[in-house]
Amino acid sequence: MPRPTRQQIDDEILDAAASLFARHGFRETSIQRIADTVGYSKTGLLHRFPNKEALQHAVIERCVNQVRDIATGVSDLPVGPERDRAVITAVAQLALAQPGVVALLLSSLVSEPESEMGQALREIGEAITAAFGEEFLCDPPRALRKVGALGAIAVASVALRDVLSPDAMAGLVEVGCNALGHPSVTH
Repeated sequence: MPRPTRQQIDDEILDAAASLFARHGFRETSIQRIADTVGYSKTGLLHRFPNKEALQHAVIERCVNQVRDIATGVSDLPVGPERDRAVITAVAQLALAQPGVVALLLSSLVSEPESEMGQALREIGEAITAAFGEEFLCDPPRALRKVGALGAIAVASVALRDVLSPDAMAGLVEVGCNALGHPSVTH
């Protein structure tokens, strides 16, 4: 079995940290807890990320860039069901590959804006708003559906992390699209 690359190790650390930050907040998540989660020593983790703030910054930057990439990828589509499905598909792909990032994305939508987490995650919320192509909270029933769709994908990907296979993609997309009120697409 080949040794993981530096990038694969960093990805594992960043996804674990994202999941823990989403669940416990930045202040309550220690470097030791992250190291324990990924099976590295605290010293080894600090060799890659010199302090918790550097790790926090790397997690947020990575998530923002990933969500901005999603927004860029759908920017030529008009607001509506086709764009929604493209956003949900991209988020589901991200959820299967990096469930912690999607958990952090969801946290960015439900955090109090004045909180430490809310301020740090504002950029993620702005990026997902751009992906859907409309103000996130412009229409309360639609906002509820968007949060429900993202929440369903985030919860399913985190809760079922060890049993979801790449074949689960269609199911995650349908769950998200159904939450948005869009009809199922049969293939």
